Amino acid sequence: MKTVIRNACRRLRRWGKQVLVALDQLVNALFGGWADETLSSRCWRKRDKTGWKQARMALDFVAALLGDADHCRASYDSERLRLQCPPELRSPDAQAVQF
Repeated sequence: MKTVIRNACRRLRRWGKQVLVALDQLVNALFGGWADETLSSRCWRKRDKTGWKQARMALDFVAALLGDADHCRASYDSERLRLQCPPELRSPDAQAVQF
């Protein structure tokens, strides 16, 4: 029974994370970004441009309060490795990484 509950919780967390990624991508697209990139990743990618540094710092601050330090950089790395995609669509070097 514990295994069933544990597996259900794991699936729920994975589903929730996918929904949050989708919302993040939607917000980015609404602000003129690429549809398949998260706002967090975009903030890291454009961190040296005017305004984006402050946006990155604000997102990283909020994420740090939730226990996710260096969130924007991690999101950028996740985008580069395509970790938000199904394993079959990831690059060979990211195949072993679990999302």
